[in-house]
Amino acid sequence: MTSPATTPLAARSFDLAALGLAAVLALHAPHLPWWLSAALAPILCLRWWLRRRRQARTPAWLKLPLLAALLLAIVSWYGNLFGQEPGAALAVGLLVLKLLETETVRDARVGMSFACFTLMAALLFDQSLVATTTVALGLLPPLAVLRTLEPGRQAPPALWRELLPGLGLLAAALPLALFAFLLLPRLNSPLWGAPNASEQRTGLSDRMTPSGFTRLLVDDSPALRVSFDGSPPPPDQRYFRAFVMSHYDGISWTYRDVANQPPVPVEASRTIRYRISLEPTRQRVLPTLDVPLAAPAGASLRRDHEVIADRPVDSLRDYTLESATRYRLEPQLGRYHARWLQLPAGYNPRTLALGRSWRARYGSDDAAIVQAALALFHDGGFRYTLAPAPLGRDAMDDFLFDTREGFCEHYSSAFTVLMRAAGIPARVVTGYQGGYWNAMGRYLLVRNSDAHAWSEVWLAGRGWVRIDPTAAVRPQRISLGAAAAAPGQLPWYQDGWLQSLRNHWDIVNRWWNLSVNGFDALRQRGLLQPFGIRETDTSTLALLLAMACVLCMGAGLAWVWRRREPEDAAVAALHRLERKLARLGVIRQAGEGPRDYLQRAARALPAQHDRLIELMHHYLELRYARPEPTTESLRALRRAVRDFPVVRMVK
Repeated sequence: MTSPATTPLAARSFDLAALGLAAVLALHAPHLPWWLSAALAPILCLRWWLRRRRQARTPAWLKLPLLAALLLAIVSWYGNLFGQEPGAALAVGLLVLKLLETETVRDARVGMSFACFTLMAALLFDQSLVATTTVALGLLPPLAVLRTLEPGRQAPPALWRELLPGLGLLAAALPLALFAFLLLPRLNSPLWGAPNASEQRTGLSDRMTPSGFTRLLVDDSPALRVSFDGSPPPPDQRYFRAFVMSHYDGISWTYRDVANQPPVPVEASRTIRYRISLEPTRQRVLPTLDVPLAAPAGASLRRDHEVIADRPVDSLRDYTLESATRYRLEPQLGRYHARWLQLPAGYNPRTLALGRSWRARYGSDDAAIVQAALALFHDGGFRYTLAPAPLGRDAMDDFLFDTREGFCEHYSSAFTVLMRAAGIPARVVTGYQGGYWNAMGRYLLVRNSDAHAWSEVWLAGRGWVRIDPTAAVRPQRISLGAAAAAPGQLPWYQDGWLQSLRNHWDIVNRWWNLSVNGFDALRQRGLLQPFGIRETDTSTLALLLAMACVLCMGAGLAWVWRRREPEDAAVAALHRLERKLARLGVIRQAGEGPRDYLQRAARALPAQHDRLIELMHHYLELRYARPEPTTESLRALRRAVRDFPVVRMVK
């Protein structure tokens, strides 16, 4: 008997192995460096072509340099080999390189086993319903490879038919997987540790530079979902505060966390309660509607009513808040008056001169200066665009007097600089604005493309007042969203039926987040509350899991027992063939062995000669060549006998 280490790998098995590695590479591509995917894909395709067309082996002198190049490239890009992203990149690269030396059955078994592990590792980066389903489907090629390596198995004629049994295996595994999901004790933190802190899912940052939102405004992924106690606020009041930025260096605005000062006073005349489900951001800021009155558990309220969590949001986070929608924020400006007027020296001289000229013209009427700035944006030939021209060192001068095109970051930054130049305390606020109200699910869906920046100015008697200069240029930004406000840009995003499909599909994503991703240790302890058990401890979970495993094993044994092949299945198939041949005039004689009988039948039936010889070899192999024929090989023999045609000879 040949060893798996020396048994050559069949062409069908190699094709499926290459397909499995292609699935691994495709699933990990979104978080791999583009250059690594671009390098591994041609290597994979070239290896498949050489093996299939020329039966060529990879030279031994090429493998070691490729491995060294992979390690060097990953270390150079990430700085080390440890962590989710470097580890995933290394695993995918090693898998593709493993295909270069995959020539035997043992090589294929090792490679496909590791491919299954690497596929599951993709769930460390994305646990959405689509990602989970795609990973499950990606397991089909490796499972098909392992099935092709079973001894005595005959491959079906079509490659896609090799993948079908894997669907049955996945379906059979679902009950046990569901029991394990519900009953395995939950950890307080993921087994694999904290995600990479440098990865920002939403893109909101404590630093804002004009044109920095460009990649955000084309990011269609959900940022947060909001459900309200009552009706949702109208679109022009859907401002979600994240960072309040005071410091300006001439290029960027920066948020400076003030943790040792109490929140400034707020006089609320109208409030609203709501619940936010925030996607992982790898940051500590928790976006809130307008001006929050208090922080949720595990977070604190900062001086300017930003809500900062005690730890980064590394997983889906739900929190309930109450915010003021009509208010007076900090009616009396405190001793930090100067921080809201700070401007760097030597930057944007024309912008500063314009702001000072408004102060000279309107005197102490701050409201008139605000209106003058909004009128400039509305009537001054400014254009809203998601692809603005680049700006130079004096960015605000270039924007206000030369390019006159941009989006929210440009307008809020320029407006705030103008206000400070005129002596009006002002600041930039970043967060989200707008969202899609899903009437079916009764929640507001806010996407990353809804990221926005606006301004707040302090007016005597009114406190901090929100001013959105972008609305003066393009009001559709507030009513329709960022992408819809840019005519002629992002047509794929503005297509009506696509937006409707995308927004309604989010109901499924929300259910998945609440039911699957949000199933934590707390919810697991309350799993049996409907049955009168207030809290489910670990011993109860272990007992239920053991009972579930026994139940699944019993169901599996019953299914196997019903579908088991009789001990003489091959003999029964031969007897059926004998009956068919007897109808054709070829009757088995007493004491005649199956080989002699089928050879005689082949000579008597020239039209069926090749088929009968093939049936003879198949039967003899099952009966005498192997101690235990496989179920698949027995079924193949029965199908071949069933399909044998009974055509009477014409004499």
